[in-house]
Amino acid sequence: MFMRLLHLSINGEYEKIFSQFYNTIVLPQLQKMEGCKMAGLIKSNSDKGKFISLTLWDEENQAERYEKSKVYENLTEQVSQFLSESSEWKVQLSDDYKLEYKPVPEAPFKANYAVAVKTSSTKSSPEQPSGMYVRIVSVKIQSGMVDEFRDIYSKEIIPVLGETKGCTFAYLTENMQEENEFLSISVWEDKSFADEYEANGRFEELTSKVKHTFSKFYLWKMELEQESKGKVETSEDMKIDNYTMVTGKGFN
Repeated sequence: MFMRLLHLSINGEYEKIFSQFYNTIVLPQLQKMEGCKMAGLIKSNSDKGKFISLTLWDEENQAERYEKSKVYENLTEQVSQFLSESSEWKVQLSDDYKLEYKPVPEAPFKANYAVAVKTSSTKSSPEQPSGMYVRIVSVKIQSGMVDEFRDIYSKEIIPVLGETKGCTFAYLTENMQEENEFLSISVWEDKSFADEYEANGRFEELTSKVKHTFSKFYLWKMELEQESKGKVETSEDMKIDNYTMVTGKGFN
């Protein structure tokens, strides 16, 4: 399977309209696309105006065909009206040689992931899963330990997540642009279940099973923290992002 994450920065005054647009225009179009199994719009709980359009496909080439289609071109053109303006400015001369200052819209960027492991689909996906909670954990793995990481995640972590109260789905995805970067994506019925999962120590327990496979830079950082008794930040830290599902739909 193949997962596509399209990151979008939406102007604050258009967030509600954009969500309605995604629900009424984007989802029906994606439902018609060959190979698209699921689509959802998730909103960051910490970064204002930050959204991700998450789509799940049978195969990568089906997602690529969608990106090259007129459907995608038309949707991208319509979405541009909702994008926020960045702090960058361009200076250009008008036809009468007067200076014009134009803010540059913050363009969407996409990341492609191959689904390495997922929970069995024993729990049915709601038709309109708005209000659900999405948790994305990104980790960087040592080159020689990728297979071991996948194996442990598949045999020891995924089964636990599949049985955890409130966890509807869980996926391990591998970044196709950044070498050895993985995302663990879990979808919860609501935030309280994810909070309980963290509070009861289950997340820490599962993380300890694969921590030895994390990048050496990250392992070095943990050693420093133990020595200094303080927090040390690196570019390869395990990162946890939390999102609320605005709208979404599973397709047959």
